[in-house]
Amino acid sequence: MQIQNLNALVDTVRHEIIERYRPGEDDPHLKVLQAAHISDDEYFSHMVRDDLNLIIRDIREAHKKDSESAPQTTVADELKENLEAVENFKGSRDEKLVVLYCKQLGINYKNLSDEEFRWLIRILKKSKKMGTPISQRKKR
Repeated sequence: MQIQNLNALVDTVRHEIIERYRPGEDDPHLKVLQAAHISDDEYFSHMVRDDLNLIIRDIREAHKKDSESAPQTTVADELKENLEAVENFKGSRDEKLVVLYCKQLGINYKNLSDEEFRWLIRILKKSKKMGTPISQRKKR
């Protein structure tokens, strides 16, 4: 095996340096040669791990658009985007809430007729969460 041959070569060079120059045990050159020694197990596990990573990456790319795959954007990203759009929307508080609910449900707000809008407001007002906004003033 090539790894064993490389390790034997490193050992030979290290022994040659020790015999010729008699460096101390803390010699940086000897430490480098000692660190250059490659473990068979580590080498092969590294090679297998690299191969598996490539295979897994290919599988992930091939199945990125499958329905079971996680979407590119998260629900939090979508909500943040929708809240920013509603914040910039000109209209009453009720209209803004309707726009937010429509965006969350994937309904184009502009396609609602006036009657549909009024019905949606009536329906949403039945929700406890759609009630009047909490006053920001401190009670004394």
